[in-house]
This record gives sequence, structure tokens and C-alpha cells, in this order.
Amino acid sequence: MARKVKGIVGILFLIIIIGVIIIGSNALVITNEDEYTLIKRFGKIERVIDSAGLSFKTPFVETVDKLPKSIQFYDMPQSDVITVDKKAMVADSYVLWKITDPVLFAQTLNSSLVLAESRINTIVYNAMKNVISRNTQNEVISGRDGELNAAFMNDIGDSMKQYGIELITVENKHLDLPSDNKNAVFERMISERAQMAATYTAEGESEAQMIRNSTDREIEISISDAQKEAAKIIAEGEAEYMRILSEAYSDSSKSDFYTFIRALDAARTSFAGSDKTVILSKDSPIAQIFYNLD
Repeated sequence: MARKVKGIVGILFLIIIIGVIIIGSNALVITNEDEYTLIKRFGKIERVIDSAGLSFKTPFVETVDKLPKSIQFYDMPQSDVITVDKKAMVADSYVLWKITDPVLFAQTLNSSLVLAESRINTIVYNAMKNVISRNTQNEVISGRDGELNAAFMNDIGDSMKQYGIELITVENKHLDLPSDNKNAVFERMISERAQMAATYTAEGESEAQMIRNSTDREIEISISDAQKEAAKIIAEGEAEYMRILSEAYSDSSKSDFYTFIRALDAARTSFAGSDKTVILSKDSPIAQIFYNLD
């Protein structure tokens, strides 16, 4: 009888231990570094745990939902968009996003990542369509280095905050022409760029010719002014020379000397060359020098 009682007591003790373990495991909550833990009571969020570690909840009364805290990657499906000049383009993009308000996310999207990505897809696609529809095909192609992505984010604005979501960035993996008309469009763009280059070259040559003509006119004016100034200086020099001669010959005491000097200069000039013979008339100024030596 005692053995039977001990057996029953042992079984009850084992059941109690198992129950404690079950209750304890149901009460224990583990939160990882990259997640939010939402504690709900009868479907209503009681509290949010956003720090990694262990915590507790009321067993069988409170339930747990997990939401990611890390940055999420959403690969959007390819879609067709139309530019303002009615040209079709193919957009293939992805979005980086994260949950910033887990309570609002749970209330508006029922804690569903699939539903969240559906909302993201709709809002981002509409923003892409709006931005691209305001630009020409050439502007879209030239803006693929970052300008379009910034325009997408500006058009989206804070529209995802109503779901407790922050869109970090929208990036294009592929934003190009449909393959069936890509070559034709590229050839047209090359032709347009060639025409623009020819226009710029012609304008540059015209501008260069205008500069050359202006420079030539300035050079001609400078040379003309210099020649006038030189002629003026020469005339002034000759006038001064004549004034000095006039003063010299007007003074009888100096006149004979200057006459003598000029006669010597003339004689020296006559003796230039290999022939040193000079024939002079008696009344020559040079001959008069030698006649009057005595």
C-alpha cells in the first residue's frame, strides 16, 4: 500500500514539474537584437520589447508577435513607365525599408510583411510613374546617376509613416528602353548629340573669328598710332635740328666753323670706296677750305 502511495505521489510530483516547465516556458520571452517583441493580451498590444534579452509574460493569457528591426530589402517587379514625350521605358527597382513604429505597423498592416511590401510597391511605383511622366526620355536616361532616385524619394515624402515604416532608399537596378526600340533611340540620340556638337563648333569658330578680327583691328590701330607718334617725333627732331643749324649760322663767329665742319664731312663722304681721287672746282666749299689755309 505504501509503495502504491509513493508511486502516486511520484507521478503527481512529475506532473507538477512538467506543468511548471510548461508554464515557465510559456511565460518566458526571448527577444533577439534584430527584432521587436509585441506582447498582446486578447489581441490588444500591451507592450513592446525592443531590447535584446529575456522577459516574461502572463502564461496562456498574453501572446507574442515578432517583427524585424533590421533593414528590409524589397525587390520590386519590373514595370513599364511612360515619359512626358510618350516614350515607354522599363523600370526594375528595389527598396530598402525598416519598421520604426512596431505598434502602428501592427495596427495598420496586421503585422504582415507581405501586406507592407504590397503598400510599398504601390506607393513607390506611383512615385516613379509621376516623376518619369514629368521628364523626357533623354532626361530620364541622363538622370540615372542619382537625380531620379532623389526625385522618387521626394515624391514619396512621408507617406509610409502612416504604417510605421521608413523608406531608406529607392534604387534602380535597371531603368532603360524596351529592347525592341533601344537601338533606334540610341542612334537618334547620337545623331542629336552630333548636331549639337556641330552647332557648338560653328558657334565657337564664329566667336573665334570675331575675336581675331577685333584683335587685328586693335593691332592696326596700335601700329597706326605708333607710326603717327614716330612721324611726330621725327618731325620734332628735324625741326630741332634745323633750329640748331639756324642758330649756328646766324652767329658769324660760329658760321665759319660749322661751314668748315660740314665741308670736312662732305669730303670724308667723297673719299669712301676704293677711288680716293676727288676733283673739285675752285668755288667748291671743300676747295675753299684748302685755298684759305694760308
